[in-house]
Amino acid sequence: MKKLIAFLLAGVMLLSLAACAAKTDDQPAAEEDTIADALTLLNTVWAGYTEDEKFPAAGGDYSEENMTDGAPGRVSLEDPSNVEYLLSIPAAVVEKADDAASLTHMLNSNTFTCGAIRLKDAGEMEAAAKDIKDYIMAKQWMCGFPDKLVVASTGSYLIEVYGAEDLVNTFRDKLQSAYPQTTILSDDPIA
Repeated sequence: MKKLIAFLLAGVMLLSLAACAAKTDDQPAAEEDTIADALTLLNTVWAGYTEDEKFPAAGGDYSEENMTDGAPGRVSLEDPSNVEYLLSIPAAVVEKADDAASLTHMLNSNTFTCGAIRLKDAGEMEAAAKDIKDYIMAKQWMCGFPDKLVVASTGSYLIEVYGAEDLVNTFRDKLQSAYPQTTILSDDPIA
């Protein structure tokens, strides 16, 4: 009788461990499913800011339908070279994306610029992150020099943010708080 009870308890424990493992495997997919688009991603992070942490910001591209005051905005991918100019994401990376949004400091884009893109093929994530880092590190800056670059990913989204170190760090922390499965691919000073 004792052997039977021990066997049943061991079986129950194995089933409960299997159930816990299954839940853990489902969590990243569930997080990715909750991100409707790049604009939703940035709006979710921006909503995590307190009023004291927020700064004068604008989002989107320069088109009338996408420009947003005080919040992130949608970015059209029709002209990859325009996105490269606006967000410092190389046109070759932009061509691999199907959705984008941005948030920029209104004082100066070198103070804070954030771009979020959804890659058509998430398998391109690390190569795209490297391309962005290489591009920004080699860029000739005008009107101020950004302190820091962070490139992160969550699901099929690639997020780059550069600018003043305190603003970049705050965004990074808010991103990780809003999307715990976020992976930081680069967190480097811009030299």
